[in-house]
Amino acid sequence: MSAAKVKMRQKKMRNQPANVQYSSSPADAQGSTQSNGGGGGGPSGKDPSSERKKSSRQQGGWVRGHQKDAGVYADKMPQHITAGTFARARAVEVSAMLKAVTKTTGSCNVFGALPRHMRRRAMSHNTKRLPCRLREMANRMREKCLQASSKGKKEQTKTKSRKARRRHGNLLLEFNRRQRKNIWLETHIWHAKRFHMVKKWGYCLGDRPTLKCYRPCYRAMSTHCLLQDLSYYCCIEIQGEEDKLLESLSQLTSKEAGPTFAQRLCLSGQRQGSVVVYRAGQFPLQPLGPVTFLWRTRAQGSTHRQLWIWAHPTLKKDILPELQSVCQCHEAVLPPPVPLVTPADAIPPTEAEKIPEIRHVPGTKRKQSRKDTSGPPAKKILGDGTRPPNTPVTWESSSTGIVINDLTMEIVRYRLIGPQSHSVLTDTLEAATDCDELSKSQPSCLWWPDHCKDKSKMHLHQQQTDVFLTLKDIYSTTELPPGTVLGLTVDDPRLAIPTKRIKALPCVKEAQEVDDEKIKELALRGVPEHCCQSFLWEQSVRNNVTDNKISEQELNRMRSQVLVPGSRLTPTPLQGRIPILLVHQPGKQVGQEMNSWGAGWDLLLPKGWGMAFWIPLVYRGVRIGGLKMSLTHSQNKGAPHFPHDYPDCPAGARFQEEQESMLLEKFKRCPPAKRTNYIKHGCLAPFCCPWQQLAEEWDLTGSEAAEKQGDTQTESTSVMQSEMTSHQDVAVAKPATHFTVLRKIKSLRLLSNWCRPTSSKGQRLWRVREMPPLNHTARTTFLASHRMSLVWVRLSLLLKGKPDLHAMVCVPTAEDLKLLSKGPSSSGPQERPHRDTFKSTIKRNKRGTKKTVVHCQSSDMTETKDIPSEKDCDFVLGVWPNPLPSVTSHCSRVTLGWVTQADFSLSAGCGEALGFVSVTGLIHTLISQPLEHRGMVLLRDPVSLHYRFAKINIEV
Repeated sequence: MSAAKVKMRQKKMRNQPANVQYSSSPADAQGSTQSNGGGGGGPSGKDPSSERKKSSRQQGGWVRGHQKDAGVYADKMPQHITAGTFARARAVEVSAMLKAVTKTTGSCNVFGALPRHMRRRAMSHNTKRLPCRLREMANRMREKCLQASSKGKKEQTKTKSRKARRRHGNLLLEFNRRQRKNIWLETHIWHAKRFHMVKKWGYCLGDRPTLKCYRPCYRAMSTHCLLQDLSYYCCIEIQGEEDKLLESLSQLTSKEAGPTFAQRLCLSGQRQGSVVVYRAGQFPLQPLGPVTFLWRTRAQGSTHRQLWIWAHPTLKKDILPELQSVCQCHEAVLPPPVPLVTPADAIPPTEAEKIPEIRHVPGTKRKQSRKDTSGPPAKKILGDGTRPPNTPVTWESSSTGIVINDLTMEIVRYRLIGPQSHSVLTDTLEAATDCDELSKSQPSCLWWPDHCKDKSKMHLHQQQTDVFLTLKDIYSTTELPPGTVLGLTVDDPRLAIPTKRIKALPCVKEAQEVDDEKIKELALRGVPEHCCQSFLWEQSVRNNVTDNKISEQELNRMRSQVLVPGSRLTPTPLQGRIPILLVHQPGKQVGQEMNSWGAGWDLLLPKGWGMAFWIPLVYRGVRIGGLKMSLTHSQNKGAPHFPHDYPDCPAGARFQEEQESMLLEKFKRCPPAKRTNYIKHGCLAPFCCPWQQLAEEWDLTGSEAAEKQGDTQTESTSVMQSEMTSHQDVAVAKPATHFTVLRKIKSLRLLSNWCRPTSSKGQRLWRVREMPPLNHTARTTFLASHRMSLVWVRLSLLLKGKPDLHAMVCVPTAEDLKLLSKGPSSSGPQERPHRDTFKSTIKRNKRGTKKTVVHCQSSDMTETKDIPSEKDCDFVLGVWPNPLPSVTSHCSRVTLGWVTQADFSLSAGCGEALGFVSVTGLIHTLISQPLEHRGMVLLRDPVSLHYRFAKINIEV
């Protein structure tokens, strides 16, 4: 046997137990088997290693894989086996096998004792993952490693376990800490798991879902129901005498812009109203923004009234000081001090003696038998997203007796949009049941047992229940009068939540007869005035309901005691009666297309009950929408969205500045070679809309063009273009007046008639009222009072295409209208590419041209043709720097305005845009166009040179 084979055999046999012998030849194997019963290590006492060495040197030694001469095993079997010798030999082999299994490898690591499938890297960081028999050894090794590696360093604090981090008390502390800057709504955690959250207006709100559901949300608004949480809207309560309230509020509105706070149906409490609020006595200048209001029904024999005004969070900082000014409420009323209770005084001595001492049983969890005063505080956030904490929320006037309360975050408001919103409400809510006689006779701290004792109140509750049940027989929400109000008291909706998600549909009664008279009365006249009352107006009732709400833990305990699992709790707990208000939302009310689209209901609840109503509503198959879906809802209705589409309001101006900075930062993040060069596209303002400059230029051009007006269309168009060109490089003197948005109803109707309103794609004309025709006399009279005004318009593309944000609305020339006369499939004109003089100047400066470079802050900027680079000032490549040249005549087509909302409309089936145009420019455009093409304009996106034909509609 060669030395290499011997070395290989020794390497293979080094880990074998010493008491096991292996023969090197068949003869040796046979002899050993006969001597010791087939085992090794008999009582001979010889050294096994010496025997291995001796056998390896014998003739016919060991060969890898086989024996020489094909002799692998002995052919003869042993004649007899001695039991004792055989058992001893097998026992030695078994002990050797156990020793080999328990022995670790050459490494001293604990993980060497584990099988390969159990070796994990996470076990080195957390020894609790190891088996119990190895944890102690692993901990000792870990301590030695820490001491050897870093003796001077402190050991890092161990992160709390997930169970400790998810404890109720720790969660409340963490949630309160995270709400110091941005307040959470009651449905925040539900939204945070399913929505992209944004921080806006002092709140953390859901913007859009994480899943793709744009079209399903539109279908829900069109055919079923979409749910939104509008609890971030601010509620301002005003109380006082009716005459004094109306006198003060009349300074903020005007009848020329539509109904005011004194509208008859709204004043009675049967309808919810909406109005645009202005600064006191400044109409039509200085608007603040739109608000919705709701009057409480009159009490018999009393002139004291109560009014709720709902406003956007960005509008509250503007409207609240104005309300305090007109109502003369400048005296802040501090809330009553809350007495501090020390832990020693928390329990009286007499009651403390009665509490038995609870002994802890070993092996069980410790539970608190009563509230621990040293525990974590309750979840109570002072203030809201629109005001800092510890500020007054009540103001009163000693002269007028009017009191103003800030009820922001005191009332939860949900909005249900869609034709089946009433079906979702009637399926989710159930009218409150009466208390039994035992509950009425016993004294209670709850509000409902005392309410049940009054027969007149219970009679009113029964009438409200009948009206609510009548809603089940209505086919669509749009059949009800707009702004209808219904007060009701309902049971806790958690008691009747379905086991799985279902889709609420209208109840169609075939076998039973439906009372058609009640349905017709409800559809024509709405809810009776006495049924609009609700105890939600009472602050004491709201606090009582919020403080005595049944917790989820207690509710689950009561459910576990029900005999039939899944059945309703009977009787209904007394804490489960909640006063609510149902307010109908009218949907689309302007124009003659898609009337009442997007109608629904608003559900008003006391605070603390948000999730108790949210989950049952979700289980009725509604879709959930966020802020982005609110904007889509406004686009489909053709209504301006606050604050996006109110540029003349302070909140709208602030939003435009924020939007401009956000879009500019996004533009700067792209490399210069990948940016769109807006200068070459002829777009002066791709990120904002300079409304003031647009109104000023059209005001100056309109006054001069009126003096040089011609008699024919061609002359009129040429005069307007020549005037625009002549003022292209002339600085316009800033007038004292600020631009406004036209909101007078009579003027809007007249302007809408002159635009010849059509359908979405411009196929048919709508019948309009008889109005004065558009001529030069009517134009002069109209522009006398609306020169610096903008008007809200809806633009529908005649052909394919989807307009973008800040697209330009331009005036078509006579040649463009001739293209339109060839057929509806004719394409629009093209804008010639502009030259980027700034880019070429920068290139010349880089090449070393001897020209002076002046900084952007220099006053002689107009005299120098050289432009500094981006590093020298705020100049951005591809964007025209301030001040802008003439925005109306910069391109080959005169600019009328810009687009603020744009998308492909699923309801109209074409691209639609919403925006503002100059009233002066629109009048000059309409009077110069032929009758068959009146109201036609051109739309051009900021990133395109192609103009597309569109039709202007002014819906009133």
